[in-house]
Amino acid sequence: MGLSKENLKGLILALVSSGFIGASFIIKKQGLRRAAAVYGVRAGVGGYYYLLEPLWWVGMITMIAGEVANFVAYAFAPAVLVTPLGALSIIVSAVLADIILKEKLHNLGILGCIMCIAGSIIIFIHAPKEQPITSVLEIWNMATQPAFLAYVGSVIVLVFILVFHFAPRCGHTNVLVFTGICSLMGSLSVMSVKALGTSLKLTFEGKNQLIYPETWFFMLVVAICVIMQMNYLNKALDTFNTAIVSPIYYVMFTTLTILASVIMFKDWDGQSGGTIVSEICGFIVVLSGTIMLHATKDFERSSSFRGSAPSSPTLSARLFTGNGDSLLKQDEENGSPESNMCSRRQELY
Repeated sequence: MGLSKENLKGLILALVSSGFIGASFIIKKQGLRRAAAVYGVRAGVGGYYYLLEPLWWVGMITMIAGEVANFVAYAFAPAVLVTPLGALSIIVSAVLADIILKEKLHNLGILGCIMCIAGSIIIFIHAPKEQPITSVLEIWNMATQPAFLAYVGSVIVLVFILVFHFAPRCGHTNVLVFTGICSLMGSLSVMSVKALGTSLKLTFEGKNQLIYPETWFFMLVVAICVIMQMNYLNKALDTFNTAIVSPIYYVMFTTLTILASVIMFKDWDGQSGGTIVSEICGFIVVLSGTIMLHATKDFERSSSFRGSAPSSPTLSARLFTGNGDSLLKQDEENGSPESNMCSRRQELY
């Protein structure tokens, strides 16, 4: 299937976004190191002197530029194409960390980078063409179709159950709770971002969409979803290992976003079964490469800091143990029936 001009613009913006976001992590880390060297207080122990470091602000501006490019990309290309390309920012970050920060990239990490690139190429080749949209009212009709309303209703119900039932009981012992909340909300935020971005694009083209209340409704949904998403992502990162949170969140968020886009925007309508299977295979390759990259980062970190100590717990164990603490220790400290019930549920996995 030929690539449309709109898809090409979205692809370029997504690549620029990944480059900027990946580079921003390295620039900010360099800024943090400089601030720690100058002021003697690290950010990890509560220091805020990095706010006085110009290099840190360069990294922050770079990240904002990347996020803006990503926002605009959704206005030109389907989420099925744009969302998986976010994995390329991990490659940029890993390669620059190896070159600039001298954080060695493991051989399996290099293989993970190659897999991400290969999967992205497959997705790019088989990306669907979007139907032209001339008004925000068309997007509103897509958003209010029964199938997508059923998806939205399911997401809201699941989020309420996770927030009010599972989060108080198992949120700090099961990584799937917090990541599940921000992934579910993230899929709705991307759909709203795409609707809002398309509305703004049409407005800049001379077709004012700001006169429609639907445009402002999508803006409100974006604000609500992003706030919730960031809140629970921060909770997850504060409670669990980043090497565990990042790949799980990426897998869940990307999968749910693609599902939501397929339901709302009918991305796969008109595509052959072989093309859809190829897209799914490309997506799986990207996910596998992303997980491998994060797994090797965790391996290197464990080797560097633990020396000849026993190997780190298995992935299935660490999913439920915060920053590597054992379940047994948590059960002894908590001792409550609710925590014991959560632990028994976890042992089933």
